[in-house]
Amino acid sequence: MAEERDLDAVVALRAEMFDARGVPAGLGEWRLNARAWVADRLDDPRCRIIVVDVDGSVVSCALGTIRDSAPSPSVPRGGDVLVSSVSTASAAPVRGHGRAAFDAVMEWAQASGVERAELLATVDGRSMYERAGFKETGHPSNACRSPRLSTSAGTQL
Repeated sequence: MAEERDLDAVVALRAEMFDARGVPAGLGEWRLNARAWVADRLDDPRCRIIVVDVDGSVVSCALGTIRDSAPSPSVPRGGDVLVSSVSTASAAPVRGHGRAAFDAVMEWAQASGVERAELLATVDGRSMYERAGFKETGHPSNACRSPRLSTSAGTQL
């Protein structure tokens, strides 16, 4: 599990993941906010942050967050886990570190009683998730960045 000393590495891996998706991570305010977010969740029982350390350097990470959601026919007890930030440093040799971090998050989620998991996959990671049993659901997810939800000064809430 991640510790306070791993915060910068987790944020750097998250930035690398965004860059790989074609979303320029840059050095913006988001990094400070992400660091604070991760720090606040190190001891949160509804969140698991896994890092893989090789010779004193964090080379991979994965996050799992248990969400409170309404029960449904496919998830009778409700709740699910959002798997995110599964990332391995591009400079690290391919040794299955990302898979190890992902597997640790999934084992924690299963032990927590979660019956459903959701993630957004990159093209590069898709085969790993499919081997783990993930499938496209055919139920599209919609999202938008609404100006009404922005925290900018003067914006309507």
